Amino acid sequence: MLTRLLRTYVLRYRGAVAAVVCLQLVATAAMLYLPTLNADIIDIGVANGDTGYILSTGGWMLLVSFAQIICSVAAMYFGAQAALGGGRDIRHDLLHRVNDFSTREVGEFGAPSLITRTTNDVQQVQLLAVMAMSILVTAPIMGIGGIVMGVRVAAPISWVLVIAVPILGLVMGLIISRMIPGFRAMQTRIDHVNRIMREQVTGIRVVRAFVRERHEAERFGKANDDLAESSLRVGRMMALMFPAVMLITNLTLVAVLWFGSHAVDDGSVEIGALTAMISYVMQIMMSVMMASFLAMMAPRAGVCADRICEVLDTETTVTAPANPQPIVGDPAVLTLDDVEFRYPGADEPVLSGISFETAPGTTTAIVGSTGSGKTTLINLLPRMLDVTGGSIKIGDIDLRDADPDLLRQHYGLVPQRPYLFSGTIASNLRHGDPDATEEQMWEALTIAQAADFVRAMPDGLQTPIAQGGTTVSGGQRQRLAIARALIRKPSVYLFDDSFSALDLTTDSRLREALVPATRDAAMVVVAQRISTITSADQIVVLDRGTVVGLGTHSDLLESCPTYAEIAESQLSIGAGA
Repeated sequence: MLTRLLRTYVLRYRGAVAAVVCLQLVATAAMLYLPTLNADIIDIGVANGDTGYILSTGGWMLLVSFAQIICSVAAMYFGAQAALGGGRDIRHDLLHRVNDFSTREVGEFGAPSLITRTTNDVQQVQLLAVMAMSILVTAPIMGIGGIVMGVRVAAPISWVLVIAVPILGLVMGLIISRMIPGFRAMQTRIDHVNRIMREQVTGIRVVRAFVRERHEAERFGKANDDLAESSLRVGRMMALMFPAVMLITNLTLVAVLWFGSHAVDDGSVEIGALTAMISYVMQIMMSVMMASFLAMMAPRAGVCADRICEVLDTETTVTAPANPQPIVGDPAVLTLDDVEFRYPGADEPVLSGISFETAPGTTTAIVGSTGSGKTTLINLLPRMLDVTGGSIKIGDIDLRDADPDLLRQHYGLVPQRPYLFSGTIASNLRHGDPDATEEQMWEALTIAQAADFVRAMPDGLQTPIAQGGTTVSGGQRQRLAIARALIRKPSVYLFDDSFSALDLTTDSRLREALVPATRDAAMVVVAQRISTITSADQIVVLDRGTVVGLGTHSDLLESCPTYAEIAESQLSIGAGA
């Protein structure tokens, strides 16, 4: 998966990658050439007292060193350009893939995990790409070139390298193989920490209201300790790696000096060649250390790449048709014919045998006990989920035959938990219609019974809104979400228990104002309070995912025991209050 990501995204910047390869080749060749020049200065210039040779060769050394520095800096620049560009493209594709997911896929991954995969995981792959583009070129050439040059300048003691390099490679392989499971556990536990932190920050008022700060702190502390434990386990392996490399390197240098001094003494190796051999040993060991550092990063980046590809490879269950059909007929007419929905692997469907039809200017209310499938049904109408049986038509076209983006333009959805985005009131309203004027926004706010409190705010429409709408009350958040749907002027309004935070007076005024504003549209309302839907044109009563009643309020009181029971319980509670 890691190779696939690097090949797909980083190689889009082939020009930058080619520049990195060429520049690193020049820089590494220069690095390998320098010890040979140094050996010549010692063995020729110093041994013969030739000052001119020393100065001319020294000048070449300075020139080669300068070229090496320039090429290394330029290579890092182009490498960073390719890696950062690839990281940007991965994040772009991840976000677009998640935006295409249905409610089912988002629920399977979870929001905290998707956030971690888009940020932390991409950063790890990006960091590896930056290092790989320099190390993958430099380390092999430096290692192999160092061995070749070492054998060339000091063949009698080159056997030391034949022993040291395989030992170093074996030690590194053993350590790295132990690190891979640790990195996988780390990423999973980062997800867990993010999930708990997100829950606690989002639900801070609930935590404080129930005095659960200590419990939540302990819960976060356990997740944090688990992450720290995983990190320490990997850190101990990382801490072992560099001392192991340095130990083998130092032992190799001691062996080179010991056996090299004897070779110098018997005349088989010159002093300059011995110094060059020491430099090549250092370069070989440096190349192994560089490769080890890359190998140390690769397991974690590999785990991250697997998690990224898991998202990219997940196909949404709600797909656009190959040949989307235009929506014909009145889009305010939704026809549900024996609709069924079940989750994969479930023994029983969530919904089954659902049949009814909406019409322009009418209100369809959906009631039922908790868990009867009301919200699932609302999610099926704009094709947030796909039916697993039967069909839903908008106008005369099956939802699955229409383009999802064009289809959803006909809906105005107010979810059960209304969500506002960080920005201003105006920017949130323009999610419904990007081209909405201030006049249109005030009109929608007036219908939604939100104009008064927005006018009372110091900045009016430009009042800042925090993420999730936490800077306004629950009732204000619901009314702003309703205004956002109204400003779109859709063909079908979907209200998923969207009036629960409103008092009865505001609820009554809002519903009265909605009648003329939605005259040409169909309204589908999930309701908990029977008193608010008595005037609905039709009421769909759900029980355990099936329709047990369909008709007006008065009809259902006589013909549907489930509805009558719900109505009686609410009326008796109201009378008792």
